[in-house]
Amino acid sequence: MRSKLLTTLLALLFALPFVLLALLAVAPAWRFPAALPAAYSLGALRDLVAADNELLAGLGRSVLLASVVAVVATIAGFALARAITRAVRPGRWEALSYLPYALPPVLLAVLIQPFIIRLHLSGSVGGVLLGLLLIAVPFATLLLRSFWTQQAREYEQLARTLGCTARQALWQVLLPLAWPLLRTALFQTFLLAWFDFGLTNLLSVGKVRTLTVQVFTYVGEANAQLAAVASLLLLLPPTLLLWANKNALLRKTE
Repeated sequence: MRSKLLTTLLALLFALPFVLLALLAVAPAWRFPAALPAAYSLGALRDLVAADNELLAGLGRSVLLASVVAVVATIAGFALARAITRAVRPGRWEALSYLPYALPPVLLAVLIQPFIIRLHLSGSVGGVLLGLLLIAVPFATLLLRSFWTQQAREYEQLARTLGCTARQALWQVLLPLAWPLLRTALFQTFLLAWFDFGLTNLLSVGKVRTLTVQVFTYVGEANAQLAAVASLLLLLPPTLLLWANKNALLRKTE
């Protein structure tokens, strides 16, 4: 009985921010001290279907950036983790992977901005993508480092001994074994790029308006309704990813 009550209470606490955002999204004028909005309007939600809607454009940019970062960082992290394992001094290379996290993202963006400008990528999607990869690739490398154990190397050697080529050993042995960890790396690096604000806002110099940047812009403008709609859109892909991975998460818990 107590466990059910605690579960219900936690579910209500988890759902409360979503309910508040939903009310703000349909309340054009919700003033203190009113407990509930005096009027409701779907105007902000109807505007989402407009062809020139900036929120949908920001959603598309965010999905594109986060998806590319997740795929590239996971592939690069898998290869780099393998290279680190086979290095003469793997501990040194692993320690270097932590360097991007020794600084706040905004300070890191300030340090790399001169190089982004020299590459003529300032204020472009390519510049933001490069900056996000500098954070996501080391993260994926550290996460996937745990796969390359002695057992994984023995499986690879066994496959080669039985006649597999290097490509066959990779696709038919290593990748299926690493898939649960690869899926986690894809999920984590997607979220890392999806929710980034400081680095994206600085490197884009206001030209690449991702959904996260738009949320902060609307909050700064005191536009609560658009900020709530943008926040709900911001929470949509992570919620879908969590739903898609719920079986794997529940299996790990059990």
